[in-house]
Amino acid sequence: MPVRPDPSPLVGVGLRAPHYRQFLAQRPAIGWLEVHTENFLDQSGWDWHVLQELRRDYPLSLHGVGLGLGSARGFSDAHLARVRALVRRTEPMLVSEHLCWGAVRDRQLNDLLPLALTDEALALLCERVERVQEAVGRTILLENVSTYVRFADDAMSEAEFMAALARRTGCGLLLDVNNLYVNQCNHGEDALAAIAAIAPGTVGEIHLAGHLVTPDAVIDHHGAAVDAQVWALYQAALARFGSLPTLIEWDTDVPPLEVLLGEADKARQILFDAAPAVVVARALPLPPPAFEGPRELATLQADFSAALFDRGTEAGLLPRLRHASAARLGIYRGNLTVTWDKVLSAAFPVLRQLVGEEFFSALSRAFGMAHPSDNPDLNRFGEGFAAFLARFEHVANLPYLPDMARLEWIVHRAHYAAEAPAHGAPSLAAYTPEQFEAARFALHPAASLFASPWAVVPLWQAHQDGVQAFPQQLDAPSRAVIARPHWKTELHALAAAEYAALAALANGEAMGAALDAAFALDEGMDVAAYLQHWIDLGLLATD
Repeated sequence: MPVRPDPSPLVGVGLRAPHYRQFLAQRPAIGWLEVHTENFLDQSGWDWHVLQELRRDYPLSLHGVGLGLGSARGFSDAHLARVRALVRRTEPMLVSEHLCWGAVRDRQLNDLLPLALTDEALALLCERVERVQEAVGRTILLENVSTYVRFADDAMSEAEFMAALARRTGCGLLLDVNNLYVNQCNHGEDALAAIAAIAPGTVGEIHLAGHLVTPDAVIDHHGAAVDAQVWALYQAALARFGSLPTLIEWDTDVPPLEVLLGEADKARQILFDAAPAVVVARALPLPPPAFEGPRELATLQADFSAALFDRGTEAGLLPRLRHASAARLGIYRGNLTVTWDKVLSAAFPVLRQLVGEEFFSALSRAFGMAHPSDNPDLNRFGEGFAAFLARFEHVANLPYLPDMARLEWIVHRAHYAAEAPAHGAPSLAAYTPEQFEAARFALHPAASLFASPWAVVPLWQAHQDGVQAFPQQLDAPSRAVIARPHWKTELHALAAAEYAALAALANGEAMGAALDAAFALDEGMDVAAYLQHWIDLGLLATD
């Protein structure tokens, strides 16, 4: 009797920050790990360190959420270049993206927005997929997304669209079975018919996740266990496509790792009973049809974007949607504001505590409406928040808030700053006294200085874990250095003299002049203590 192959290597889970330390310490038994591409584009900091450690023991899949391949306008070649660099650096087993759009000419919407299923959109996707595959030097997988609206002019089903895209470009498909079920509920589409419309040998990966049932729609929120009906569709997919790499996704309300691994065990058991993967020789990609540019698609997407920002324009869009209500469109509008709130809350946690959750949510919405995202990488959204607060009349009675935002943005971006070697005691000891005084030391890329006329530094410290007391008065100057020794960002308050020395170095002055600037403020300063502090924080970059 033949022995069935072990399906364990086929089942993976998404690697999320709450599970980093458990993965590092325990190396739990799982076949592979998926990460969101956009979280690692900077290739630095703690996240990057964790990824580098784990990829020694686990195959890796890069799953993108930011390319917006179906965006008629606003596609970012700069973002594609960063994705290409990450693929080349990490050498993943799989590279995937979503069948959606996410940008218009002047802004990034940072969402997986529904694509019109038209010949024009298909031609655009073929051109984009070929461009991406050429850039990364490999075949990519495209994932079907959950949607809450369909367009009146759709000329084919999503499955037919995906099948045609695969035939024309040679790309593979990432079949999200939960999204098939969500779209079946939301649009009356037949999930089993969708599976039947896709050719065996085309699918390269399967996703499984949980969903949320609401009065307006079923939402693909990735915050629950896989539903029984989704497991049944998974079995149907395996029956058609054979055993395939399968991922358990859980991105919101992330549970203990044991819960995630338990879901992976269920998938593994179902895979054990499935047939081997169907291998079909891929036909050569078909020549792309003549494509003059997605004019109608660009107009439709611009109108869709406008309706998200201005509810007053949605009346002109609703007739172009199939059986859609304002409530369904409102789901995407809600996604936009929730994303702004979530991203800015992560970057400005102390500011959020200072003004309260409700007011901060209103602030984030006001900022997003006035300054929409201009980058597919949401880790860069919020750069102008401090300047926005300085002009926002509703916080004029809290004049220290802009400086708190400025400090928190420095802390946030230090997490993603480039890696660089730093001077230690042995390398500094190699300088003669004369050489040391004349040397010009650049600060490490992750190191930044901060100064404010307000007691922002002790106020920030009072909101961290520890016993730092709240400042007695806010109208007192404060200074700090932000650094990233040992992978984690740290903030250290500075006296005026030490700040002056580091500011001189940051301005390109020699070490002698920097120490003179400190002595001018504190004649009794301890130079050795300063240098040891700078060494401990890795502040002085080597050439």
